[in-house]
Amino acid sequence: MALLGAQLVITLVMISIIQKVGPHYSLARWLLCSTGLIRYLYPTDSELRQLANIPKDQLKWKKGHKHVENGNQKKDTFHVPRSLDIQLETCAVSPLDVVHLRYFVEYQWLLDFTLYSIFVYIITEIYHFSFPEKNEVNLSMMWCALVITFALKLLISLTTQYFKGEESVGERSTCIVTGFVYFLISMLVLIVDENVLEVGLDVAYANFNASTSAFLTKQGLQSSGLLSKIVFKFFIAVFCGFLGALFTFPGLRIAKMHWDLLKYFKEKRIKQLLLNLSFVLPFILVILWIKPVSRNYLTVRKFSSFSEPLLHPHTFESVRFIAVILTMLVKMMLTPWYLQAYLDMAYHRMEDQKKEAGRITNVDLQKRIAAVFYYLCVATLQYIIPLIICLNLTFMYKTLGGFSWKGVFDSEESCPVDGASHISQNGDSSSSTLIQSIQEFHTSVEDLKSVFNPIVFRGLFGFATWWCCFLYFATTSTGMVYQSYFTRS
Repeated sequence: MALLGAQLVITLVMISIIQKVGPHYSLARWLLCSTGLIRYLYPTDSELRQLANIPKDQLKWKKGHKHVENGNQKKDTFHVPRSLDIQLETCAVSPLDVVHLRYFVEYQWLLDFTLYSIFVYIITEIYHFSFPEKNEVNLSMMWCALVITFALKLLISLTTQYFKGEESVGERSTCIVTGFVYFLISMLVLIVDENVLEVGLDVAYANFNASTSAFLTKQGLQSSGLLSKIVFKFFIAVFCGFLGALFTFPGLRIAKMHWDLLKYFKEKRIKQLLLNLSFVLPFILVILWIKPVSRNYLTVRKFSSFSEPLLHPHTFESVRFIAVILTMLVKMMLTPWYLQAYLDMAYHRMEDQKKEAGRITNVDLQKRIAAVFYYLCVATLQYIIPLIICLNLTFMYKTLGGFSWKGVFDSEESCPVDGASHISQNGDSSSSTLIQSIQEFHTSVEDLKSVFNPIVFRGLFGFATWWCCFLYFATTSTGMVYQSYFTRS
């Protein structure tokens, strides 16, 4: 059996494509620069002086009052009324503008690498569908795992920014409080019976303990398992709380953009309907894991006009995967709308400032406008990272869980084999050293596959996928509640 075979070829070809195509074509750059995004330009000092009727002579500093910082003369600072009638100019976002933005390199790398990973996954799935008898290591899972790792690393980096500086006390408190809240919610979810919420963790834990016991017994060790059920679920709850803290500010950001879009498309009913549908879709995904209102309703109950249930059990699994993928694709297609809503914050800030009394310096006014575009990549990452994580978790859930895409059309159900019953035997000791090494490596791989079998992966990635969908809907809903009751219309 070839452990890698065509999988290695697909990976090497994609790496070569990344090296050749990556510098010239970029989905991340296209999303920001070729979808019609418009940014707002802050007024220059001369424009502010003219609008505020400030003579230029009054801005001349007294002799000796100017000072030098880092070899450059400090920028002239003057005050203008906050209620100044300023009309911001606009221009299209260009590649030369975005390369200087904060987190642009990380954003470009993540989105482009995600696209290449999806290509690898699709090609690999087609290969396995065409040659189902090939028993090879699925390297597309390594690509998906790397995407999730990079996405979480970036999300952690963005969240740590709220813990830096003395002015971020509120953000720090919000992250900590929401982390504990989602930790408690996850503990409540983990004690729900599998007949209500079918995440499969109980079955996965029982199978994992049985597999590890068999593996350790084969090695001459006596063990009833590695972890107790309470410890197992406690660590999962801790990770759920941590993930909830990471999803908090992306959810609030998405809710703010969604709220602005609903006001902008107030007279356009079709677009409002599409936006509301995209907002509700994650809630529908959450319901698909609640057994009494999803699986039992679609796969057990018989309606009067049908002699059989609407779906077979394995067909329901395939429909659930497709629903997650379509939801993520719909939200990705609406990305330009949400990003434009974010860029429009500069206009709204200026309009809100006109209603305020007092004065503001030219530097602070310009920073308020420029900061919106400067953090465009940060807002984009907060929008797409939850989608990327949900999508790749679904891929891993489907493949490592032993499911099939053809469940929608196939009437036969494919069940994962219980790995605890097939721990491989050692190779023949009379073989040559090279052959023996290969056999030992193959045996080790088979032993690991017997411990981490499809049933275990179904429980782990099934719960992870459901929890991320739940977090996405919960955080955005919290943001919408905040926008409804605690912000000015």
